Amino acid sequence: RAALCEFLAYFHTITSYTILLNASSIYVYMLSCIFAFVNRKKKFLHSPPALNMQYSCGIIYLLFSSEVHFMDKKIAVLTGGTSGIGMQTALALKNAGYTVYELSRRAQGVEGLNHLVADVTDEAAVKKAVDEIVAREGKIDVLVNNAGFGISGAVEFTKTEDAKRLFDTNFFGMVNMNRAVVPVMREVGQGRIVNISSVAGQIPIPFQTYYSAAKAATNSYTMALANELRPYGVTVCAVQPGDIKTGFTKAREKTVDGDDVYGGRIGRSVSRMEHDEQTGMDPAVAGKFIANVAMKKRVSPIYTIGASYSFLTFLTRLMSWKTMNKIIGAIYAK
Repeated sequence: RAALCEFLAYFHTITSYTILLNASSIYVYMLSCIFAFVNRKKKFLHSPPALNMQYSCGIIYLLFSSEVHFMDKKIAVLTGGTSGIGMQTALALKNAGYTVYELSRRAQGVEGLNHLVADVTDEAAVKKAVDEIVAREGKIDVLVNNAGFGISGAVEFTKTEDAKRLFDTNFFGMVNMNRAVVPVMREVGQGRIVNISSVAGQIPIPFQTYYSAAKAATNSYTMALANELRPYGVTVCAVQPGDIKTGFTKAREKTVDGDDVYGGRIGRSVSRMEHDEQTGMDPAVAGKFIANVAMKKRVSPIYTIGASYSFLTFLTRLMSWKTMNKIIGAIYAK
């Protein structure tokens, strides 16, 4: 009992001379306390009596805990992070203590983030950017594939090259990033990949056919890749946003060709969709959700943002394909 009381006294003494930097450094802190207690009768080096062992251990703790903090440094890489939910996700990760690298085609990045210029459709440029990050940091803990854009219009009047361009960015841009990052994560035995999908991937929207198809492909790709990489400590998941109020709506490439042939249905569908987006969720809420998924210890293959959309996607799994498609058509294809 006397020894325990003495140990607690030393524990309290060192507490007054140290700062807890993070959870992992508590182990070093406890070792410092034990070391001080065991050596309580000794003097540290040639220090004066006032600077005895327990105080010195507090200094040792600070040095070691700083090193532990450095070793725990988390690195996140994100594409399409200069605006919208990508930017909000990047900032949420930064606020959580991550060092964030953002890749986009824009020359100007976001203040507080490490910006690298790279087009995700250029495999060589992606590899170069990832190699630069690994050279600086030695690892990548989290990858968020967010880069993408939308097109709308009737399939009959949408140019095939435009559809291919969408897939090159929204789907194969993600593939390029993963091909570059997966070896880095696999070699160290850990990592998290978050692919940004869409509710449209599960509930295909007419006159957004190619966008819906690319996001459905993202979901299938994510689930298959998750099983490929599970034995190596690399986890993969997709996040499905619904309607988010961002610049994505304005940036959408709209094709109204053939609207007269389709009885104005293209224009009405796109207008309904854009109204839902502009009255949708705050991108900061979506960004925080994605960041939380990226930092989870364990993940499910697919997440949906928002209770209403989660419920909606759940209902679609209970319906027949015929019933689901009829409801979608009544909303977006009148």
